Amino acid sequence: MTSATTLHIDGMTCWACTEHIKQALEKVPGVRSASVSYPQRQAVIEANVGTAADVTSLVAAVSALGYRAQLADAPRQPSDLLNKAQEQLGGEPKREDDEAALHVAVIGSGGAAMAAALKAVEQGARVTLIERSTLGGTCVNVGCVPSKIMIRAAHIAHLRHESPFDGGIAAASPKISRERLLAQQRGRVDELRHAKYESILASAPAITVLRGDARFKDAHTLGVTPAGGDMREMSFDCCLIATGANPTTPPIPGLKDTPFWTSTEALASDTIPERLAVIGSSVVAVELAQAFARLGSKVTILARSTLLFREDPVIGEALTAVFRAEGIDVLDHTQASQVAYASGEFVLTTKRGEQRADRLLVATGRTPSTRTLNLDAAGVAVNAQGAIIIDHAMRTTVPHISAAGDCTDRPQFVHVAAAAGTGAAINMTGGDATLDLTVMPAVVFTDPQVATVGYSEAEAHHDGIETDSRTLTLDNVPRALVNFDTRGFIKLVAEAGTGRLIGVQAVAPEAGELIQTAALAIRARMTVRELADQLFPYLTMVEGLKLAAQSFTKDVKQLSCCAG
Repeated sequence: MTSATTLHIDGMTCWACTEHIKQALEKVPGVRSASVSYPQRQAVIEANVGTAADVTSLVAAVSALGYRAQLADAPRQPSDLLNKAQEQLGGEPKREDDEAALHVAVIGSGGAAMAAALKAVEQGARVTLIERSTLGGTCVNVGCVPSKIMIRAAHIAHLRHESPFDGGIAAASPKISRERLLAQQRGRVDELRHAKYESILASAPAITVLRGDARFKDAHTLGVTPAGGDMREMSFDCCLIATGANPTTPPIPGLKDTPFWTSTEALASDTIPERLAVIGSSVVAVELAQAFARLGSKVTILARSTLLFREDPVIGEALTAVFRAEGIDVLDHTQASQVAYASGEFVLTTKRGEQRADRLLVATGRTPSTRTLNLDAAGVAVNAQGAIIIDHAMRTTVPHISAAGDCTDRPQFVHVAAAAGTGAAINMTGGDATLDLTVMPAVVFTDPQVATVGYSEAEAHHDGIETDSRTLTLDNVPRALVNFDTRGFIKLVAEAGTGRLIGVQAVAPEAGELIQTAALAIRARMTVRELADQLFPYLTMVEGLKLAAQSFTKDVKQLSCCAG
């Protein structure tokens, strides 16, 4: 005759824990079998009646492994101060029937954090999301969304002032009201933050939002301190760190003593400066430099190397030519050795003499926001730049603590962050997800746009891959010709011998709209010949991929306009 006993177990961090607990329970005298559930946080034990397999012996067997166990139908005593912290910090206490769920702490509320929180709940966990500032993180509040709104407005202003059709459509200098554009920008940001973050969190009973700064006490405990309040401790089974990154301030003498802009202040400004200097040459620098120039600023870019120097050199060369044609002064291989500010004017000392401006935008990258987390207390390792080191499964050096997004050593793109957050949540709830960045499309929202995926020639050669490549200028693309805008190119990189497509770089109007087609072709391991044989709609920019593929075997200048 047997009896069944159900234990609630805290402290499991992965599916492997269940096997360890099962083996320990089945060694207790009298136990016939044990079934352990990771998602339900419990063990069901079948034992012979009248044997030594009482509750005390079973709990002792589990405790000896470092887990916490108690009879499932006994009154639960929370193993942490979560409910108290929630009450103190403004969160809603969890229902008793939620107590058995895996508890995941998520630090941050941006793209990675939200993706992880929603996926973890979908997998049966309960989530405590901790945010010290505005919900939504960088992208929706001070990054992707407001910058693309400003860039689009600047594009419209540019077209009204100058276009290839001015001979038949009279151009006019638009009157720019930055105050009204800013109000429109803020309105859309508020709308998206509410729709995609605030309202979703408010309608998710399994997610509790705590306001405050999070700091690790140990590998299973966080201290959360609300603004002006006292720190409260809470424990967790698993944790995701998704704290993002902040603009980097380079160590230029005098800079910190000036009212310089980062991208945050630039996007929030209600004025367009007459003269704007930009220190930096990567994505944020070039996007905002062109936007301000098109809205009326006289812009000077100080590039330590060249524009977008981490990409194929032809990309920087093409973008520099476009910028200079629009009146933007690009000073490549130029650094400021001193920055001063007096009487409303910035003075930058360079090897090319003094550069003067009314405003200074510093856009030299973003630094992971990890300094205040006390990661050492949890045993989480970071690299020299302060980025959290993660493996292909988003795990840190502590297996039950994961990280995703810009605070890690992975590329700082929101689509990468969201994918990593989702994968981390799957793994924390017992799954097996990895982050594969071998086919990672990226877009720079200048005009023309810059879009890349896969290998550049230099990257392929670095990895020992011999290449065969072709570069198609846009005067060979019918869509560009009918637009009277042939600025840029499409470059395909193939593996020599096999002809397999391994990389694409494009500088073209709306290049971001064609790059995903290239990504899918690379993912499908298509050859350039197979790509050339596909049907592409005529008079689209993406048709340029087909023409570039055809150029491996044909002179596309000798083809009819819509040749297959």
